Formats: sequence, structure tokens, C-alpha cells
Amino acid sequence: MILSRLSPLLRMPLVSGLTRDALLKMDPEIAHGATIAALRLGLAPEQDGVDPPELRTTLCGLDLTNPIGMAAGFDKNAEVPKPLARMGFGMVEVGTVTPRPQEGNPRPRLFRVAPAEGVVNRMGFNNEGHDEVFARLKGAHVGAILGVNIGANKDSEDFVADYVKGVARFAEVADYLTINVSSPNTPGLRNLQADEALTRLLAAVLKARSKASVRVPVLLKLAPDLDERQLDDIARVVLATDLDGLIVSNTTISRDPVLGMENATETGGLSGKPLFNLSTQKLAQVRQRVGRLPIIGVGGVHSPESAVAKFEAGADAIQLYSALVFGGLDLLDRIKRGLVAAVRSKGLRSVSELSGKTTVEWAAGKASL
Repeated sequence: MILSRLSPLLRMPLVSGLTRDALLKMDPEIAHGATIAALRLGLAPEQDGVDPPELRTTLCGLDLTNPIGMAAGFDKNAEVPKPLARMGFGMVEVGTVTPRPQEGNPRPRLFRVAPAEGVVNRMGFNNEGHDEVFARLKGAHVGAILGVNIGANKDSEDFVADYVKGVARFAEVADYLTINVSSPNTPGLRNLQADEALTRLLAAVLKARSKASVRVPVLLKLAPDLDERQLDDIARVVLATDLDGLIVSNTTISRDPVLGMENATETGGLSGKPLFNLSTQKLAQVRQRVGRLPIIGVGGVHSPESAVAKFEAGADAIQLYSALVFGGLDLLDRIKRGLVAAVRSKGLRSVSELSGKTTVEWAAGKASL
């Protein structure tokens, strides 16, 4: 149905200003479906040449040609990881995927906060389930580091068991797995970030990982709404395990940066540019607590300057999603060029050397963008 309604749109170059404007005039979820359809049809741009050596880095033992990833939530059902890799993303994270298919929350459930370049969503882990996503990924050669973001069904009697199923299912096809306990749109899910619940979750997940045929890195994705005491508890639990890394952060339930704007009062998680300062402060605070444990910084990256700031706050790699709604797919190339320029201007050799330069300032709330 979406394809038939959007066929004239899909004949236009996806990254042109006209098409971006057209997408912004459409219902947000229909526009997202159009973008996925365009990528499936091969209408995405492909990166020219190879990434500069300054962008090469490692994360959790994985070699990345560049440290910029597509965040989970864009390609929920693993329909387009290869086109995203061809566009130039160094990693692509699909999902969130739950054991059983689920419709998610009633529509409308995706809203633009246009004046602030923000997005509110209450999607509710809508996805086609483990079996469908696994079938698409088995034997696939994506061309970039592939992450699978796993979650729990809303009506599950045991959230932890759902995560164990996800690890067992996707360990053989993913380069890394993300345990998503930080979405605000599944009631009770964020409670798994609490001390005893997190201890039980990580023990079960890492035990499942130990039984897999390969040792796939496992990362934990955190919410930006945690206070410093909660971060202390999480760091203590995480550092007592062999968890491979963290992703900071998911969307926020806060509305402070967008008060009074259209759609700001919609229930759900806020992402995009308004999330940048909060998520980056939490990233820095987490960095102070976990030492050199790898961290992917996500939340509000919308420009080359914000990408550099995310690294300097303590990220080892970054992910994008919401900013592409407003900035277009050429944002990826602009960010790459900005990172290379920053590395060279500071007399460094690699983007990895940017990490942690301003962690103290961001953690103390003395830095912003």
C-alpha cells in the first residue's frame, strides 16, 4: 500500500532538497516507510571512495572504517542494512526486535517537533519478531558492522527471558548485540536499569552469550533520565560483569528544551537536536564512572560540531537517526568531513584521539552546544 501511494516520490533522488521537503510534509510514519521503501529499491546514494584513515577505529574489538552508525529504530526489521552500509555508515544497528511480532502502540505515534528539530515517538517496539528478522540477516554480508538491538514483548511475563531469547537467536548473525532496557514506551521496561533487576538481567544475558557458538560483544543501552546515584549503581553492576560496552543514550521523557512547541506534550520519548545536551552530559558522567569501557554516544547529533563534541565528551563511536529527518542523508558525509577536519586541526592521527578531551566539563554541566 505504501509503495503504490508513494511511487512518484520514489522516482526522485532521495537526498535532494525537494524530496526532503516533500517527506517533511507527509505524516512522519508514512514518510519513514517511504524512506525504507526507497532504500529497498536501491534509490539511496552510495559513498564515493573509501573513508579517510583518520576515521578508522575499533569498538569492542570490532574494526570500523568509520565510527558513525545508524541508530536502532530506523531499520526495525532489518530490511535495509546493506543500503545503509553502501551509503557510508560504519555500523548499522537494526531493531528493536522482540521474540514475537507486535504491532506497537496505536497510531499516531510519531511526531515532529519541527522548530527544535526534535522527534517524539511512542512506537512501542513495533516489529516483525525474531523469526522474520533472523531470516533476513542469516547469511547476509552487510558491508558494515551489524548490531542487533533486542527487546522484550510488551505482554511478556518475563522480560529477562525475552532478552535471553534474543541473545540466543542473534548471536550467530550479529557483530554485536544491544540490550535495550531504556525505551520509555514499554511499561516497566526501564525498571530493568535498577540495581537488582539489572544484576539479574546481565547475569542471564551473559550466560546465554557464553553458550553461543561465537562470543558476540554485548552492549547495554541506557536512558538519559537517570540521576547520578542511579548511574553509580549501574556502573557498579556493569563493571562487575564482562559486559562489552554501553550506549548512551535512548530518548528522554523530559520536555524542558521544547516546552510550548507543537507536539511537545505528546507522550513518548524525545529525540533529535533537543536531546543533545542532556544525552551528552549523561555520556560524560557515565564515562567518568566506567573508565575505558567502550561507549557509543547517541542522542541529538545533528552537525559536524555536535559529532566532535560527542567524542570529546567521551564517546568511542556515535550513532544518528532523528537528525536525518531534518538534515537529510547527506548529513552523514558532512559529519565525516567535520570529524576529519577536527582530527587534522588538532594535530591528531585518529578520531579515537578526540575521545575524552572535555569529559570533565560536560559531566559538570559546564559545556553545552
